[in-house]
Amino acid sequence: MADDDAAPAQDPAPGRSPHRGRADGDGDSPRGAEVGPAVGDRRRARPYDAAGVARAVRDLLTAVGEDPDREGLRETPERVARSLAESFSGLHQDPAEVVQTFFDIEHQEMVLVRDIEVYSMCEHHLLPFHGVAHVGYIPDAHGRVTGLSKLARLVDVYAKRPQVQERLTTEVADALVHLLGARGVIVVVEAEHLCMSMRGVRKPGSRTVTSAVRGMMRQGPTRVEAMSLINRH
Repeated sequence: MADDDAAPAQDPAPGRSPHRGRADGDGDSPRGAEVGPAVGDRRRARPYDAAGVARAVRDLLTAVGEDPDREGLRETPERVARSLAESFSGLHQDPAEVVQTFFDIEHQEMVLVRDIEVYSMCEHHLLPFHGVAHVGYIPDAHGRVTGLSKLARLVDVYAKRPQVQERLTTEVADALVHLLGARGVIVVVEAEHLCMSMRGVRKPGSRTVTSAVRGMMRQGPTRVEAMSLINRH
């Protein structure tokens, strides 16, 4: 929820699953079992054009009334180009290449990583939003898990793109269903948006919370357990 005048996130069409794999918690969910559209890029990203970004930044400085040739700004276009290459690096990463390590340990219980730092860029104003993500899942029927760091890396892939928080939350959840065949997934993101804090309504300190819940995590007791672990201090 990056903008007070943005349209609300839309639910999937009735009868259509927004992800791959079984989401009802009944039976196994083999990797690659397709029920909905593939998880991946919303669009095929063009190659990053650092020189083009630098030119655009120089034009922007001129348009706002600055002199891009003065000493303090002379190297700013190139600095911004290097910075944005990192901030938008997720456009050029495949989530499937991040979640490649699996362990068959017959673990049938919840796995949850809390307080994964999130830094992303609001696509409406190109201003940052930052906070934490909590990511949990119930492995497939064979108890296959992935490395804990892979959950944090998966969040980074989707965060390092022009984003809205609602979509970021959903994309991480759907990727876990698709890539792990997880029988249940919960993703909760809490973030402060600078487009609300430093401009517009100017409400610093306000935090937006979004969640995406899939499969067995939708069951009452399991969902309560997950939220109690997320909210534990």
